[in-house]
Amino acid sequence: MLATNDVSGTDAPEPGRDLLELVDTTGRTVGVLDKLAAHTIPGHLHRAFSVFLFDDEGRLLLQRRALGKYHSPGVWSNTCCGHPFPGEAPDAAAARRIREELGMTPVGLAAAGTVLYELPDPKSGLIEREYNHVFVGRFRDEPRPDPAEVAEWTLVAPGELRDMRDRLEFSVWFPAVIGRVAETGRVADLHLDAWR
Repeated sequence: MLATNDVSGTDAPEPGRDLLELVDTTGRTVGVLDKLAAHTIPGHLHRAFSVFLFDDEGRLLLQRRALGKYHSPGVWSNTCCGHPFPGEAPDAAAARRIREELGMTPVGLAAAGTVLYELPDPKSGLIEREYNHVFVGRFRDEPRPDPAEVAEWTLVAPGELRDMRDRLEFSVWFPAVIGRVAETGRVADLHLDAWR
């Protein structure tokens, strides 16, 4: 199953419009910074989240980021990702962004740990220095994506994901966050080790 949205353009944030929570390597908040500044080389470690949602058949919902996004446009990635507002709980931010990006409500969203990484993104020239909270859960609604956020989406089984990753471009953070999901084993009544 594949659904597409065709939108192009640019949506770079205005300075000061999007503030991120800066953290230390233990996840303790140490300040706030504009989103674009946090992602500009050399970057600043900040709080983020990544979500992996599965249907009742155990297939993973992936999205291809809209072509107009200023950061990592047009690449495939996990179901949803983003940044909490300063002071916003990561799980609340994850549920909010799933509604905003995909028009869905997650079922049984559960924490699957955190992962730290520092990854340059050659496509945008920016950098990801993130303390990323990973969540897994299920979905039952048909995705109704915002075309400014999502170019297309698909559902994949583990073997199909391996094939996609051989053929298509994925976000620079995807290997780190899918690796964290695979390490969790069983969370939220999901067997996740198949995604290694």
